[in-house]
Amino acid sequence: ALGFLAAGLVLELLELQFMRPLLAPLGHLLPAFEGTEPPSWLLRRIAAGEAHGVTVFLRANAADAEGLAVLTEQLHNTAPGRLPLLIGADQEGGQLVGLGHDTTRFPGAMALGAADDPKLTEATGRAMGRELRALGITVDYAPVCDVAVEPGNVSLGTRAFGSDPAMIGRHAAALTRGLRESGVAATPKHFPGFGAVDADPHYELASIDLDLDGLEARELIPFRAAIEAGASMVMSGHVALPAVTGDRALPATVSRQVMHEILRNRLGFNGVSITDAMDMKAVAQGIGGVIDSIVAVRAGVDLLLMTPDRTAQKRLEEGLRQAAVRGLVPASRVRASQRRLLRLRRWLKHFAWPERAYVLSQAHRDLARRSARAALTLVRDDAGLLPLRPVEGDRIVVITPQPRELTPADSSADEPLGLADAVRRHHQDVTDLRVPAEPAEADIRAAREAAAGATAVIVATLATNVQPSQARLVEAVLETGTPTVTVAMRTPYDLADYPRSATHLCSYSIVPASVGAVADALFGGSPIGGRLPVDIPGLYPRGHGLEVSQWP
Repeated sequence: ALGFLAAGLVLELLELQFMRPLLAPLGHLLPAFEGTEPPSWLLRRIAAGEAHGVTVFLRANAADAEGLAVLTEQLHNTAPGRLPLLIGADQEGGQLVGLGHDTTRFPGAMALGAADDPKLTEATGRAMGRELRALGITVDYAPVCDVAVEPGNVSLGTRAFGSDPAMIGRHAAALTRGLRESGVAATPKHFPGFGAVDADPHYELASIDLDLDGLEARELIPFRAAIEAGASMVMSGHVALPAVTGDRALPATVSRQVMHEILRNRLGFNGVSITDAMDMKAVAQGIGGVIDSIVAVRAGVDLLLMTPDRTAQKRLEEGLRQAAVRGLVPASRVRASQRRLLRLRRWLKHFAWPERAYVLSQAHRDLARRSARAALTLVRDDAGLLPLRPVEGDRIVVITPQPRELTPADSSADEPLGLADAVRRHHQDVTDLRVPAEPAEADIRAAREAAAGATAVIVATLATNVQPSQARLVEAVLETGTPTVTVAMRTPYDLADYPRSATHLCSYSIVPASVGAVADALFGGSPIGGRLPVDIPGLYPRGHGLEVSQWP
């Protein structure tokens, strides 16, 4: 036993020797870069022990899975001490698939919340973790622990599990366990929660007017559950908490009361804390961003998440160097962070790198389909229209808007939304009418004319609260009197914008598994049992859903 202890101490001393350059403020930066090959400055920094890892982004680095695996392998092999790097990505599923189409696109958090099966969520986390790890990714910026109580929160969209803190906590814990079992660090976000705001932190700072008791009763519940389930990291949210900090202009990211007193002392988190991207407009930019970064480190943050903007990175690097010279970043603060970071990297070293065959495997695609089917929620079928039973000569019109990215935390533009193709598997005579994300009057007229001559119409909508002309198109179709099914394929709130729809379904996602599940359910090919994970304001409460165990 003493021999093993001595060997462990020697190994730790060697690691600390390799990592000695990190005992400086630059170790707080988690950089990023543009391209499918790492730049020389980054390789030099990693080789010199001056970086704990990087973030890879969909648009910047994830052109294809094979190239990404080669990239991350080169980065890991460059690291001294043979410690895996912290290579993070936004692989949430649904609205944000940060590693692109070469990975399995799971339906996402709100779909899992609608299914409300923690075992399914844990299996999803395990599968996502295997794919991430097989591609050299060791950190997933998930689960999203925000409580979705504000329908106008476009940035959040379907990234949250729902609006019930206890339910979110169950699923955040389940996803954390699944990721952790696969050797990936789960990162609950956006602490202490920004689901109650109607502003996008990518563009502005918003406030949550809750005191500490209010946060404990709602926002903190999912984070506590994820931390107790073994979350390795926690990501801050750029939101103000004036009732806690006394300052409506102070983001939680740079508040010691939030990032130390609440996160560490109250919730007992002893892992790695990381900011959301420091280029978001909810925190100061330019020279103000340098000051906010210094304040964040002093507040107890371990890592500052950077985007590929090298000019901004250099500005923060120089600012942190000068802060250290002037004694503004205490050495004890730096050492505490580095101990936590090294502990996490040592934990990652215990896991083998899975075969790349896990990525987009048949088993994972089947799991995505299971999740998509379990999520489907039949909100209303007042006319008894479902299941659709077309006969020869019947014509079905399928109308879909062009998906677009409503926030930078969004990969929807990459999804083809081939609902008409999925419907053709059940009935051949299908008219595929695709309209812009914001249909013009000519598009609405075309939809009305197509619907008037059809046997039935299926209309998909994508967040009508921010794309209102989609709702006007639905109203035009309903006016024809043709039997119509509306499908909210992003946020479930759309029915509030076209409440006359008599048959309404929610899928919470436009990934292929969800599109196929919608088509199958409409024609009676699968049961429906999902429940609304949020309220549809003025219409239906959370938990509502018509269960169809077997179609007639």
